[in-house]
Amino acid sequence: MELPPLKFFNTLTRQKEVFKPLKNNHVRMYTCGPTVYHFAHIGNFRTYVFEDILRRTIKFFGMPITQVMNLTDVDDKTIRGAIAKGITLDAFTKPYKDAFFQDIKTLNIEPVEHYPAATDYIPQMIRMIEVLLKKGVAYQGSDGSIYYAIKKFPHYGCLSHLNLEDLQAGASERVATDEYEKDHVSDFVLWKKYDESRDGKIYWDSPFGPGRPGWHLECSAMATELLGDTIDIHVGAVDNIFPHHENEIAQSEACTGKKFSNFWLHSEHLIVDHKKMSKSLGNFYTLRDLLDKGATGPQVRYMLLQTHYKTQLNFTFVGLDAVKGSLQRLNDFIQRLYSIDHTIGGAPELADLLNRAFQGFAEALADDLNISVALAAIFDLVREINALCDSGRIGRQEAQQVLALMKRFDTVLGVFDFEKASDEIPVELKEAFDRRQQARRDKNWTLADQQRDFIVQRGYLIEDTAQGPRLKKK
Repeated sequence: MELPPLKFFNTLTRQKEVFKPLKNNHVRMYTCGPTVYHFAHIGNFRTYVFEDILRRTIKFFGMPITQVMNLTDVDDKTIRGAIAKGITLDAFTKPYKDAFFQDIKTLNIEPVEHYPAATDYIPQMIRMIEVLLKKGVAYQGSDGSIYYAIKKFPHYGCLSHLNLEDLQAGASERVATDEYEKDHVSDFVLWKKYDESRDGKIYWDSPFGPGRPGWHLECSAMATELLGDTIDIHVGAVDNIFPHHENEIAQSEACTGKKFSNFWLHSEHLIVDHKKMSKSLGNFYTLRDLLDKGATGPQVRYMLLQTHYKTQLNFTFVGLDAVKGSLQRLNDFIQRLYSIDHTIGGAPELADLLNRAFQGFAEALADDLNISVALAAIFDLVREINALCDSGRIGRQEAQQVLALMKRFDTVLGVFDFEKASDEIPVELKEAFDRRQQARRDKNWTLADQQRDFIVQRGYLIEDTAQGPRLKKK
């Protein structure tokens, strides 16, 4: 089965381009990870699941990958948190780092090759600042901090498509915080001079005095140290485009003299009930919040991946329930294939159906990860195969061929359950089912409901079929 060329929308050029790695067909990708001052919320995980689908798609298309996802453990937020609790920076951030790795495992996000913490790369950051100072692109401000002079980098604005000449008045100002308003174009901080009242006991020594690196510099240093001066893909959320990713380009390219990244991909925001997620609105959810409400990791993952990454994803609990139904339908289909035990099939069109489904899935992914079309190809296959099963034309061998393709699809999606359900129903549930049936005949609805609840609590459903009701494992 031939694969089409892989195309991505490049934020840098604002158009779809055929993607080819720079060296030996091996992809080097940097993805912005969490700032570990709190549990990651579902908006964060929308981006991380998108990055995982991108990673899995690259592998699906036959390209090995080396991926870096940073852990921002030193910035304004983590320092404030550590000081407020009166503990070290490491003691403050470690529980959130551990929680992040638990959460990505729950969401079946593949582990990447490198998870650098910013605090482990301070020497590399200092060296970058020294180069930028030597080149005259950085300078020491009157407050003792080191700043990047954006007017010294003519390409500033190339990613966000800002026109620096129209914004020169703002560019004469300096910003010492890690994050600032998107319409504020200013020289940004590379090294923040130590301030005991602000930083407590958290600082590092450097040739330019005690202090700590700026957030934007951290990613540049870790990306170039682990992946090289020029990488294939840099990924993040749309709110990273400016100023964070714009500043990364300015720092990295001024330091190395080389293009920083060939491709830039950005995912859109997740909103809740058509509103921005906010604690003040009471619509702020972590992954753990959804799990506490009864959702599973695969269900949340499916919910996060089902919308194209460049489209806003509107989260609602009604939508989550719909996702649960869709995923159950797919997993029921897999169990149906496992249950086929007759050897004789008789569907000469099967090879064509499988090939068409594979091509539809692959072409959709190749078209800038068009996930909704990729999922449609799978549901079309499920409908057609179910029809063949209904007519007895799918035997054990044909079922195994379909299962093999579903497993290949899942190398990208990561949501299906391929564990074969046990055919043996516990005796106590069979007896409860019989008591419910008799209660219904006797019109004893209270007893019937009690038996139904007993069955459901133990992980089974009562399914109506053409042959009558039956027990089915959830």
